[in-house]
Formats: sequence, structure tokens, C-alpha cells
Amino acid sequence: MSEVESASDVSVVSDVTESVVEAIAKVVVGKDVLVRDVLAALLSAGHVLFEDVPGLGKTLLAGSIASCLGLDFARLQFTPDLLPGDITGGYVLNPESGHFELRKGPIFTNVLLADEINRASPKTQSALLQAMQEGTVSIEGSTFTLPRPFFVMATQNPVEYEGTFPLPEAQLDRFIMKCAMGYPSREQEQQVLRNRRARGRDEARVDAVTDAESLERALAATEQVHVSDDLDAYIVDLVAATRSQRGVSVGASPRGSLALLKLARVRAAQAGRAFVIPDDITHFAQSALAHRLVLSPDLWARPGAAARVVEGALQAIAVPVLGDEVVEDAEGGGQGSAGDAPQAGGDTAPSHARPSGERQ
Repeated sequence: MSEVESASDVSVVSDVTESVVEAIAKVVVGKDVLVRDVLAALLSAGHVLFEDVPGLGKTLLAGSIASCLGLDFARLQFTPDLLPGDITGGYVLNPESGHFELRKGPIFTNVLLADEINRASPKTQSALLQAMQEGTVSIEGSTFTLPRPFFVMATQNPVEYEGTFPLPEAQLDRFIMKCAMGYPSREQEQQVLRNRRARGRDEARVDAVTDAESLERALAATEQVHVSDDLDAYIVDLVAATRSQRGVSVGASPRGSLALLKLARVRAAQAGRAFVIPDDITHFAQSALAHRLVLSPDLWARPGAAARVVEGALQAIAVPVLGDEVVEDAEGGGQGSAGDAPQAGGDTAPSHARPSGERQ
């Protein structure tokens, strides 16, 4: 692949991202960074868990992303009496033909909003595991492939725990990142009211701003983003450091390393770069790693303990300083351009790591 072709592929990711951010900003106010991060999760073939109070626009955000990308969208309200078959579907007898026919459940969509996922039983929650990991569903011995892309946005309320079933570690590990919407600022909330008055209705519609071909090209382009060996080592050391922190029973798994790798590559492409820099990695460190940690009982009940563990890992691991060799390696694979190279000793160190809620 030539350098020009690589730059063109990366520009698809940037173009799609900015088009979606601009369109969603008209209905979801002040969440541009969050929208980019959620899109990064989608383009990484991952899934997102939102832990936040009701009424902040999580459903609106999920539906708006699906509309902007021209994807099918389904919302599923998780309740204690929800069964796995209510998610996956099943075979139903057709009285006219006398044969059993497959009736597909809401999981057969592109974007699935699993609302209040922790209110369903563990058996029902586990119905999503295969779908989230492999993009397939097994129904009565038969395996069916889900539409591509398949993206789950799940929500849970951090305040109400009565009648809920905490997500097991295996389920949490399937989410590439965990984040929060956060309350809007005073001015942003006023803008929400102005937008509502201007619409003249509660429903906020967003038109498609891209097509399936562009989305497929964007998904493929992220695989062309160059990551140096030094940054591979930085990711591994950072994730390994979470396993040795005091008060951590189980640290982040290698799936956490892969999550950081994929998210960092998408963020680089969103910025128009064909190579990753350390800031791409540290930007997602909190949202990609904190929810994967199993803390000891003395830390578990302390608010923000997992975030502090990840912060400790970020402080403990030296950030590699990248120079011209990054672009030389990238150009060797047909990627990057010298004009975009971070220079040795220049501004290549990441910004200070922040919890995901503070980035929004």
C-alpha cells in the first residue's frame, strides 16, 4: 500500500467521525469528545457500558449514532423477568405450514441498547456473551451470524442497587470501555432547552451522514494504523502494572491490552494520523482498564478506587518518547508522513490521565 493510499484510508475514519460528531451535536449537546470515544469503540468492533444516572441522554445518543451511520437500532429494556429467548429469539410454530420457523429477537440488529442491563438475571445477561465476543448467536443448536457491525451500548444505574444483579467479571471484560455521560454545564443545559423549543416536539431526529461503504472502509482503515514496538511494550507494561497494584485481586487481562491497542489506533485515525502516539493510549487508559479490575474487599467499597489503581499504573510506567523512527517505520509499511511526525524531545508525552467522566 502506498503512502497516498494509506493517508486516504485514514481520512475516511476522520471524515466519518467528524460528520457524525457534527450531526449529533445538534441533539446531544456538549458531548463531542464522548461521541468520538463511542465511535472509536464501534470502529474497534467493541462495546460500551455506560454507568450513569437516568435522564442524561444515553438512549438518544445510541439512537443518534445508529441514525447517523444508517444502521438498524433496537432498544431492549432489561427486567428481572426477561429471558434469554426474549433477546435471541427462537423457533415458533407456524400454524399454517405446521413447521417451526425462526423468529429473530432484537439482538439481530446493528446497534443494540441494553437498557439497565444489571436488572436482568445472570442467565439472561449471559445471553449477550457469545454475541458480543463472536458476533454470533446460538439458538437450539444452530448458530446464526449477527449483522455487521454489531455494537452493544449497555447502561446501568450507579445509584439504585436494589433488585439488580451485578455484571460478572466475564461480562464486564467484553466491554471495550466503560464511561459516563456526565451532567451538562449550565450553558449546555440551556442549549438543550433552546433546541427543544426550536424543534417543537420531544423527538430529536438525526439524518444519515454516511453510507455502509464508507463505514466498511473506515473499519478496514483502522487496521492500517502503525503502532511501534515501543508502544506495544508500553501497553503491555501499563496493563501488567494494574496486576501488581496494592489492593487488586485480579488485574486487567490481555483483553485489556488488545482494547487499548484497538482504541488507540482508531483515535489516531480520527485525528488523521496513520501512526499511534502515547496520548492515544493514555486517553483510553481509564475507560478501557478500570472496569476490568477486581479489587480486594477493603478497596471495593471506596469510590474511585479502580480509577486510582489505573492512575498509579500510568504514573509508574515511563512513557516512551517517539521520534522520527516512528514515521520511518510507518512509511516502511506505507503509512504516515514526515510532516505529521512527532519529533524526538517534542510534544510526544501524553496529557495527564483523567478519569473517563472528567474527559467529557
